[in-house]
Amino acid sequence: MSLQAKILSVQFCPKIGDKMYNCNRIGQMICDNASEGLDLIVLPEFFTTGIDERSFLSNAETDNSSGVIAYFSQLARQFSTNIICGTIIEKAHDGRLYNSSYALDRKGAIVAKYRKIHLYDYLGGNEGNIITAGNTPVVANFDFGCVGLSICFDIRYPLLYKTLIKMGAQIIVSPSAWCIPSKSNEEDIADFINCWRALNIARASENLVYFVSSNLVGTSNPFLYSIGNSMVVNPIGKVLANAQNTENLILQTLDMSFVRKLKKEYPIYNID
Repeated sequence: MSLQAKILSVQFCPKIGDKMYNCNRIGQMICDNASEGLDLIVLPEFFTTGIDERSFLSNAETDNSSGVIAYFSQLARQFSTNIICGTIIEKAHDGRLYNSSYALDRKGAIVAKYRKIHLYDYLGGNEGNIITAGNTPVVANFDFGCVGLSICFDIRYPLLYKTLIKMGAQIIVSPSAWCIPSKSNEEDIADFINCWRALNIARASENLVYFVSSNLVGTSNPFLYSIGNSMVVNPIGKVLANAQNTENLILQTLDMSFVRKLKKEYPIYNID
């Protein structure tokens, strides 16, 4: 496996319900950075729809041979890169909707799919009204290393991450739509960002993994403000990069030999 991995995390403000526009915008961002020789691209939660229940229903994907996954499969092939396709609303054969993250390899093939386990149904959130929770932790095996998949509110549940490192994860990704009511004052927003930052650092350092979050930013719902602050945190809790609070990209090279060395010297995945 590679000694290094070049990661691109995309921080994005989608247009509500405009799937084609959102895909094309992110596609252009990828094209503009493809010369960097990317190993992994991570996109945000709800990047095709924004946080909007009607858009979830109208833009649910039923066929991976067309639509969003086909679009990004083509980009993965074109630029020979692996992609974590944020999340899309997946409509299963039984009609249930899942908030799902697809992992694509450099040939555009689906190598893993994770259905969000911990839905946000608290303090006014109602994700579970239309979305069905998943129940299976997932690790994607790429050519540069093993990547554990998580989504947004999962970050508050550390036992999921303990499972992912037991499954071999060296990097854990978190496509997210971490947001606060749009009428919140500056102090509340600052406190919310501090909480988000602390969770990113904790999940990285307690599991000795690189933690890569890709968050929405700005007003992706008339009532919600997405805080951005997508991050890359190293296995000892150092924030290597932060996208702050604008549409932005993080381009970061990860030393995979560092995380492998730590795991040998301090095998916390065997400690309960």
